[in-house]
Amino acid sequence: MADDKLAQGGHVAVIGLGRFGGAVAEALLELGYEVLGIDSDPRIVQDWSDRLTQVAEADSTDEEALRQLGVHEFGRAVVGIGTNLETSVLTVLTLTEMGLPEIWAKATSTKHGKILSAVGADHVIFPESEMGERVAHMITGRMLDYIEFDDGFAIAKVRAPKGAAGRTLAELGLRTRWGVTVVGTKRPGEDFVYARPETTVPENAVLIVAGDTEKVEAYAAEN
Repeated sequence: MADDKLAQGGHVAVIGLGRFGGAVAEALLELGYEVLGIDSDPRIVQDWSDRLTQVAEADSTDEEALRQLGVHEFGRAVVGIGTNLETSVLTVLTLTEMGLPEIWAKATSTKHGKILSAVGADHVIFPESEMGERVAHMITGRMLDYIEFDDGFAIAKVRAPKGAAGRTLAELGLRTRWGVTVVGTKRPGEDFVYARPETTVPENAVLIVAGDTEKVEAYAAEN
């Protein structure tokens, strides 16, 4: 049986610990998530053995092998396999048949991405190697999008906090409380609105916030 933290999505399985999968795994660890890393290459598994919560050598297309590792109890899985398209697709299919609620998968081409979606991937990623941390933030659900710059500055798109609808940005006081600046607000299907202190937060809005990376991450984690 999964424990409470696992049931709440506190565990993520990352399958394929190459450049992209490894970057996602490391970023998830930094965000406080427990990560199960899976790879078919024993050398890669050895390299990660002292860095991840758990790491295992396994055939990710083998449902029984994944079940023995408890993958079927996870809320999310990331498939970072890119070099072997057949293994990538069969891994996503296996996870789908196991009933995982949320599957993220790396694609190396548009056609590859379409196939991954067809066999059950909920989110298809066309990554650059440096996108691992950005994807990790999005996987955790804390941010809808995230960009970090080299100088410790970040911009994120986050859901407005509970109770924010109908209140002005001045009333919310996010800069005073969290040290982040609200750049703008947006509702689905409507235009972006540049933020002013008197801007009223609408229902179902997202906020574009900016500031020091640590402060942006701290705000997103609590809202």
